[in-house]
Amino acid sequence: MATTPLIAGVAIAAAAYAGRYGIQAWQAFKARPPTARMRRFYDGGFQPTMTRREAALILGVRERTPADKVREAHRRVMVANHPDAGGSHYLASKINEAKDVMLGKTKSSGSAF
Repeated sequence: MATTPLIAGVAIAAAAYAGRYGIQAWQAFKARPPTARMRRFYDGGFQPTMTRREAALILGVRERTPADKVREAHRRVMVANHPDAGGSHYLASKINEAKDVMLGKTKSSGSAF
């Protein structure tokens, strides 16, 4: 019966290591920086001529949002969809067009060129 204390010792050691790992994992989890909640962005198709409503949907703001909030929303959406970070040039141009529409800086023609 000399194996019974050996088995008990191994079980206690295993429980101690598991507890130590659990405490370390919990401390690492608590030390993480908080992450922003995922927001839903406009996922519909685009109209031939962008309207103020469509621009507000693309940027995730209301139609009567102040200019500084529009710029902040544009920056946030552009960071997520910038071509240098793997985003589409087309989407980036639409995001920029949405900002221009919201700020009242639209071109007279509907063409991007």
